[in-house]
Amino acid sequence: MIWILMGAIMLASWLVSSRLQSKFDHYSKMQLQNGMSGAEIAQKMLADHGITDVRVISTPGRLTDHYNPADKTVNLSEAVYNQRNAAAAAVAAHECGHAVQHAQAYSWLTMRSKLVPVVSVTSNFVQWILLAGVLLVNTFPQLLLIGIAIFAMTTLFSIITLPVEYDASNRALAWLENKRMLNQEEHDGAADALKWAARTYVVAAIGSIGTLLYYIMIYMNRR
Repeated sequence: MIWILMGAIMLASWLVSSRLQSKFDHYSKMQLQNGMSGAEIAQKMLADHGITDVRVISTPGRLTDHYNPADKTVNLSEAVYNQRNAAAAAVAAHECGHAVQHAQAYSWLTMRSKLVPVVSVTSNFVQWILLAGVLLVNTFPQLLLIGIAIFAMTTLFSIITLPVEYDASNRALAWLENKRMLNQEEHDGAADALKWAARTYVVAAIGSIGTLLYYIMIYMNRR
């Protein structure tokens, strides 16, 4: 059953990622009537929320957009930073949603930020511990238990990420609507794009939970 579950999760991840890519490709062709670029939208959203200590910068790559609370930067991929379409508006506003969360000390973001250093360090070696733990489960089960405990932190991080991402999207869409930044068609496109982006985090969280359960089952069924 666990292999069937993992296979289903992998398939769902591929389907959601493919759908997300097609959605962003589609809405990247929907040019904004206001003619604003992603960078300009981000700067306006920050200004409207009274945030003056966050910089909007361009970062290389595609779908590499993120907010960095450590140096207070909204990092927009080159396409989002420069382009003037519904997809760029959605992504730019979403990342600024994280900046607003940070400024308002949103509790879920605070919790996730505290886990970032732990997850960053443990992600480099947790798979090796789990692999060694599985191989030695009957002679040294404590090693697998240590791996499970470490991986549980990654799973917790994935779960906490869900409310953070959904809240950022809700803040973005509310601001876009309240400030009448987009017409109805553009707003619907932005909402659809963010909906599919959020689903990638849902699949990731489910996958992490499934993987955690898999290792727990190995530990529980050891001889």
